[in-house]
Amino acid sequence: MANKGPAYGMSRDVQSKIEKKYDDELEDRLVEWIVAQCGAAVGRPERGRLGFQVWLKNGIVLSRLVNSLYPDGSKPVKIPDSPPTMVFKQMEQIAQFLKAAEDYGVVKTDMFQTVDLFEAKDMAAVQRTLMALGSLAVTKNDGNYHGDPNWFMKKAQEHKREFTESQLKEGKNVIGLQMGTNKGASQAGMSYGRPRQIIS
Repeated sequence: MANKGPAYGMSRDVQSKIEKKYDDELEDRLVEWIVAQCGAAVGRPERGRLGFQVWLKNGIVLSRLVNSLYPDGSKPVKIPDSPPTMVFKQMEQIAQFLKAAEDYGVVKTDMFQTVDLFEAKDMAAVQRTLMALGSLAVTKNDGNYHGDPNWFMKKAQEHKREFTESQLKEGKNVIGLQMGTNKGASQAGMSYGRPRQIIS
């Protein structure tokens, strides 16, 4: 991790806007879910953005979280016996979590970057990723989700419809408004400003 000095000017403004996106109430909900999903062994963070970041920083809690969403015997992330202390190992553990979350179904636009968590650059992005992961777990409803299902929004499901041949034929006789209509279409009363003055 590089040493960073204080930010000034526009950099400071941008960083303060990013930090304002962080939601303390959402943090409480996510902590409750992670503890319910992984068990009390993961502990609890100190309240606040930095406490949440320190809790997740080494990647172990995140790895346990994503592993708990898979059935026994098919855990996607290997968790070391002792938490990694070297920076590159911690960042590698976070990267493994991100790969497993993507394989689980979280879309790339909902994913945070490793530095967003490791250097606390954008903890709101970390919250978004965890929300997307929780929503997918609730939606899949495969028995691996633990916690209150109301903590997350359920994703929209495909609702396939079957039509008979007669219904399909009837649909061809209907002229929808997408085809266009001329009812009410008139240029009466329209004016485009003063007429051009031609002086000879």
